[in-house]
Amino acid sequence: MQLYYHPLSGHSHRAQLFLSLIGAEYELVLVDIKTAEHKSEEFRKLNSFGQIPVLVDGTTVIADSNAILVYLAKKFGRSDWLPEDAPGAAQIQRWLSVAAGQVAFGPAAARLVTLFNAPFRPDEVINRAHGILKLIEAELTARDWIAAVQPTIADVALYSYVARAPEGKVDLSDYGAIQAWLRRVEALPNFVPFQETPEVAAA
Repeated sequence: MQLYYHPLSGHSHRAQLFLSLIGAEYELVLVDIKTAEHKSEEFRKLNSFGQIPVLVDGTTVIADSNAILVYLAKKFGRSDWLPEDAPGAAQIQRWLSVAAGQVAFGPAAARLVTLFNAPFRPDEVINRAHGILKLIEAELTARDWIAAVQPTIADVALYSYVARAPEGKVDLSDYGAIQAWLRRVEALPNFVPFQETPEVAAA
């Protein structure tokens, strides 16, 4: 399997993280976003949306990070990470939607402003980030993992952009349950860290 990715992409990281956590064999293929390689005609043959990551598994091509998580869990029969029962699967889908919605337009968007000068209003996306972080904090105050009694792909989907929220000037110091959860994710066997941005870390 090949994962087309960029090390500063949280969407890429969640796919890479899950590949590592389940012990899958894979090859990383760097996509140069500075030269807009992901928008090239050649790359769009893999993903017409021109977005990373993309997973290539033989003749199967899976675009979208959350779709990749589902594909991998199903391919390797990892019902511990993606429950087969209807209520359990529904809980996972709820949080995958949060990762693609409120997290993408909150912590992730705030980070894009700092790292790539994305055209968002910083105060608006930072406030939005705190809105979803408060909800996640409340959920994690009652349990160790976001959607089940064990880690699932929902935790993987949320981790990357929540962990790097401070790079978007979103302070995590008031979120004790989230900080404890981040440490639990980072303690999982075969965890791979999300690359910090040197310029932000030095600021």
